[in-house]
Amino acid sequence: MIRENLRLIQASIARAAEKSGRTPEEITLVAVTKTVPIAAIQETIRCGHNFFGENYIQEAAGKIPCCPPDTNWHFIGHLQSNKAKQAVELFQVIETVDRWEIARILNKYARQLNRYPSILIQVNLGRERQKSGILSEHLEDLLHRIGQETALPVLGLMTMPPYFSDPEQSRPYFQQLKELSMQLARKNLFADNSNVVLSMGMSNDYTVAIEEGATTIRVGSALFGTRNI
Repeated sequence: MIRENLRLIQASIARAAEKSGRTPEEITLVAVTKTVPIAAIQETIRCGHNFFGENYIQEAAGKIPCCPPDTNWHFIGHLQSNKAKQAVELFQVIETVDRWEIARILNKYARQLNRYPSILIQVNLGRERQKSGILSEHLEDLLHRIGQETALPVLGLMTMPPYFSDPEQSRPYFQQLKELSMQLARKNLFADNSNVVLSMGMSNDYTVAIEEGATTIRVGSALFGTRNI
């Protein structure tokens, strides 16, 4: 199942990339492994896939040591300050930085461990109270401060728009994140302003996200099947 699902997703990525004048190599598929057993992750690795995302530090701590050391792990859940040290130890990319305090703590542990994960800033474009993420009007100030006061490389932005059964309704949010990234790149606020990472799009809307400029998509159920919990 996993091999076939991966093939279908990769084909969809290729079609969406072609539609927007891009190549599939420009898009990173992060396989979301929340509640997914280690055996399924290992099978995915055997299929040649190497990028995974976890929502919970404790769950990740039990899975990551069971995978090859060159496996690339993204943290995609809400990060509490008391889990920041483990996040630095475990992950290559932390996608959900949304406030100065968590950036400050991550930087402290990064210096202590001499290990500097890349980060993305999570933006709450839907202004949903139940979701994490900085509001867009505060984003520039946060990027300035992180750039001036930390050694954390900020690769780009991440968002989770409101859920819609029709993925077309997500399109304006993806367009907005792309526009924000372009504005901020012109002010040199990212580690590489000519190659800003945009993590947006999940199982139900990733093709629309790719059409609007996503460089990273986070896909779980389309690859591993519907979760039981």
